[in-house]
Amino acid sequence: MNDGLSRQLGFWDAVSIIAGIMIGAGIFAVPGIIARSVPSPSGILAVWVFAGALSFLGALAYAELGTMMPHTGGHYVYLREAFGPLAAFLSGWISILIVQPGAIAFMATSFTIYLGQFVELNPVAGRAVSLGLVALLCWANYRGVRHGALVQNVFTGAKLLGLALIIGAAARLGAPAGNAWGAPSTDASSFGVALISCLLAYDGWSYASFVAGEIRQPEKNLLRALVAGVALSTALYVAANLAYLAVLPLTEIVQTERVGARVAELALGPAGAALVTLTVLASIVGALNGEILAPSRVYFAQARDGLFFRRFGEIHPRFRTPHWALAGQGVWAGVLTVSGAYEFLIDYAMLAQWIVYGVTVAGLIRLRRTRPDAPRPYRMWGYPVTPALFCLTAAWFAVNTVMERPTAGAAALAIIAAGVPVYFLARPR
Repeated sequence: MNDGLSRQLGFWDAVSIIAGIMIGAGIFAVPGIIARSVPSPSGILAVWVFAGALSFLGALAYAELGTMMPHTGGHYVYLREAFGPLAAFLSGWISILIVQPGAIAFMATSFTIYLGQFVELNPVAGRAVSLGLVALLCWANYRGVRHGALVQNVFTGAKLLGLALIIGAAARLGAPAGNAWGAPSTDASSFGVALISCLLAYDGWSYASFVAGEIRQPEKNLLRALVAGVALSTALYVAANLAYLAVLPLTEIVQTERVGARVAELALGPAGAALVTLTVLASIVGALNGEILAPSRVYFAQARDGLFFRRFGEIHPRFRTPHWALAGQGVWAGVLTVSGAYEFLIDYAMLAQWIVYGVTVAGLIRLRRTRPDAPRPYRMWGYPVTPALFCLTAAWFAVNTVMERPTAGAAALAIIAAGVPVYFLARPR
């Protein structure tokens, strides 16, 4: 299968996409949310390590699928080959309607909120800045995948440097917080609630597979990038939480909305707050650029199959990018940004996303049986235990989310189900 896009992305570009999306503003705000559900230092670390291990298993599964089918589109392609066009369409439907444009709008608005700490912005100016940022990054990616990768590399490097400075300063401070380390004191339900926020912070590990058709030597670089990207993000997340717990008492972490900013203020003084804000801004731009670059390839692949607007499957004759997919994604994200409707969608995104992840990894098991002789440059470590474990955990997470947040869960399932009649109307005759 030749999708027509040129292979211009190297190993670091793919790592930068993964780490750039995974390491967003969540590490500065999510720790307090997790601490409220799991109020013990060991429990907090257990949530972060568990989410990292789960993401790592998912990355290994996607590495097998991606090296087996190194085409543009990620899980859309894998689900199409494993379960047929309806399952693939529903994954694209979720991406188009809920996950990616909602995430783009959320991050663009968050950028404006943090920028407001340096520049006073009224609501109209704030929306204009958010829209301008989305438009600028869409334009960079429209002009060529190398332009998008350059933006990704710069801002991923900046955020890694900023986060490393904050962690290092906290470690040097060495102020004992007096937190008692013992066995985690929580139940499975509370752990699952904490996991919702934690997995949101980890989300992005699958995105390199979306651009597999543009990665050089995908049979080598895709696996290496997935492993390196998830490992780097997990290491930084755990290190950041260890730094937070070393500096702040658990009671303060529970009550603080921006834990990272508080730690930086204690470790670096007034300059710490500015450093955190700059790091968050760089994190948001890097994650936002990755959300624009990679998911547009899902719509491109879907359009190539005749299951989305035909123009979205076109390639720019000069820039060799899926320009209509990028433009359409940007317009829809802009509508959500201006209207504020992304707030309605973002609550459902994580549940819908993890349903797709679970079914995709189940597709790996199915393809092992239905296509045993297909070339597989990499075979998932621990098969069949590891993919089965991932699928069971994803199923538990989905069920627990629906039980703990029934309104959001019902809405997410309803949106997914609504895609079924749309598929039968949209499919090629």
